[in-house]
Amino acid sequence: MPDAEKGKGLQMKIIKRSGKEVAFDGEKILAAIRKANKEVSGENCLTPEQIAQIEAEVEAQCARLTRAPGVEEIQDMVENGIMGSGKYEVARKYITYRYRRKLVRQSNTTDEQILSLIECNNEEVKQENSNKNPTVNSVQRDYMAGEVSKDITRRFLLPPDIVKAHEEGVIHFHDSDYFAQHMHNCCLVNLEDMLQNGTVISETMIERPKSFYTACNVATQAIAQIASSQYGGQSITLSHLVPFVDVSRQKMRAEVREEIEETGIGATEAQINEIAEMRLRKEIEHGVQVIQYQVITLMTTNGQAPFITVFMYLDEVPEGQLRDDLAMVIEEMLRQRILGVKNEKGVYITPAFPKLIYVLDEDNVREGTKYWYLTKLAAECTAKRMVPDYISAKKMREYKNGDVYPCMGCRSFLTPDTAGLGENGKHKYYGRFNQGVVTLNLVDVACSSEGDEERFWALMEERTELCYKALMYRHKRLLGTPSDVAPILWQFGALARLKKGETIDQLLFNNYSTISLGYAGLCECTRYMKGVSHTDPEGKGFALQVMQFLNDKCAKWRAATNISFSLYGTPLESTTYKFARCLQKRFGIIEGVTDKNYITNSYHVHVTEKIDAFTKLRFESEFQALSPGGAISYVEVPNMNDNLEAVLSVMQYIYENIMYAELNTKSDYCQCCGYNGEIAIVQDDDGKYVWECPNCGNRDQATMNVARRTCGYIGTQFWNQGRTQEIRERVLHVSSKMLGAKTKKFF
Repeated sequence: MPDAEKGKGLQMKIIKRSGKEVAFDGEKILAAIRKANKEVSGENCLTPEQIAQIEAEVEAQCARLTRAPGVEEIQDMVENGIMGSGKYEVARKYITYRYRRKLVRQSNTTDEQILSLIECNNEEVKQENSNKNPTVNSVQRDYMAGEVSKDITRRFLLPPDIVKAHEEGVIHFHDSDYFAQHMHNCCLVNLEDMLQNGTVISETMIERPKSFYTACNVATQAIAQIASSQYGGQSITLSHLVPFVDVSRQKMRAEVREEIEETGIGATEAQINEIAEMRLRKEIEHGVQVIQYQVITLMTTNGQAPFITVFMYLDEVPEGQLRDDLAMVIEEMLRQRILGVKNEKGVYITPAFPKLIYVLDEDNVREGTKYWYLTKLAAECTAKRMVPDYISAKKMREYKNGDVYPCMGCRSFLTPDTAGLGENGKHKYYGRFNQGVVTLNLVDVACSSEGDEERFWALMEERTELCYKALMYRHKRLLGTPSDVAPILWQFGALARLKKGETIDQLLFNNYSTISLGYAGLCECTRYMKGVSHTDPEGKGFALQVMQFLNDKCAKWRAATNISFSLYGTPLESTTYKFARCLQKRFGIIEGVTDKNYITNSYHVHVTEKIDAFTKLRFESEFQALSPGGAISYVEVPNMNDNLEAVLSVMQYIYENIMYAELNTKSDYCQCCGYNGEIAIVQDDDGKYVWECPNCGNRDQATMNVARRTCGYIGTQFWNQGRTQEIRERVLHVSSKMLGAKTKKFF
């Protein structure tokens, strides 16, 4: 048997430059020689037979070795083979090709970005994420790794058309800084499974907690681990923690009874229970404090606190003791958030996390209902600390086939479970996740069409299919992922209980997880195409058509692939600035369309448009219903601490009219003069937007605490110029005329 044939039978291997051993592939040699051969002509060319002979000789030489050859060795063999054939012109072209490839490998395209990160002089990256401090080593390390990941993604993992569309701002391929790894976006944590059945954290067995306090501690450790294993937000529900309240209650009753017996002091069972309840209240306080302070102070591997949302829904547990216990925990959670956390000066300020969601339902939404006292407390918390946000159980049941469940992080919602994914066919939400997002820039579609509606819809067809292609790359990147890459997620209950070595593939289909088609700039898109805002009747009809088109696309893809595509109202943060700059570069300044350094999130009414809170919520509710993969509406309000009646009126309006909404107020502090109010945004002499204390004129961001909601979550580390301009230009949706009891006339 010839040596080459012998080598083939043994599945001959080679060593790549990365050190990885792979099977020998003669086709790659043939392709490289043919590429060099095409650059010469006439008698200087190799014949097809000569090319095949060179490849066969190289293969034979490799087979004769007693080890796997390296790539450079093989290329030397090819080079010698070409020269041995006497075709020196082809050999020169091949050598030049090798040299160019070597230069590419040696030239790390991320050098400049990484150096600017280390020196903290990259303005864009410094303000890319409003919850990351770019001067901290752990954040710099994450950003540096992200630059490498983006470079690998751009050069190797995505095709040129997707890369080009992303770089030109036609689409946005989200989180490319994590795409090189097999990571997903966001999730609903199955904390119930982890706590009730035990879990493993950092190779340490964690058994079922013996108290509420311990359950809270375990939950925060799990939250940090989960945040380090994915790149998006996560949500937990207090209903998964509340069963441990009674565990502590029974434990404390036994302890008090034993103490009473040991001291010989007589006490009735009622008195014993009363003492135990006093101790229980204290433990609930400490447990909630653990969640609040641990979440804020924990730092994940990407250099920030976990993006965590806490869901507070009374009717998620049965009526009776369990629901009353849940009410106690919710009350403590709200009271501690109203207080806030101390900054480095010891002053209470508004923390960014955890984000809180409070569900409005028939047992808490009106005065006289059993849990109205909690709703009033929630209103106080919103007025002072910007959370909680509100989900209307009434509207959500309409939109989500009768179910009520939290978003994954700030706004991404799972597709309703109609098949019964849980045990015994029950509807399942906790333990499910989102695979990733690709966003379509609707403003670019409009401008590219030059106002021609026929061309607009043709471009919509073309670009949504490009988004589909990009989304399938996200999906395929997760296919084949072994559960071992994130044991806490896939093996120990956070999302699943898969075996070691088992892939997550089964969780990527059959509606278990979602994948999101995002959209941005519906407002500017409509203004360009129709010359009016989408709040105008003519503009509204067109805008709803766009939304329906995108929904129809998701339905088509879902039917074809059995992957749960869903339409997602993208919460642009830094990308709003990128999209705006790309639009200005491609189309110039167009009044009302590209004349800002930002574009509008999802379906939202433009931040400068004067509209009252109730009209805005009612209008946006129609669009929220057409954004099933994720959406949230907001109203901008002044200081409402002395007008909780108005806050409650808005909350009741939310319950009746829209599924998910929030109130944006201001909560700032100047460390230089102690000013506690709204830090203003002004323009300096260079036209740059900067933050300034209205009391003392302080402009040093390092000595002020600013909290603003910019993309569902609260940001506290400042923003790029585009987003800062957007924050500055926001108009109030609740004016002084609407405050107090007068708001009820709108309701």
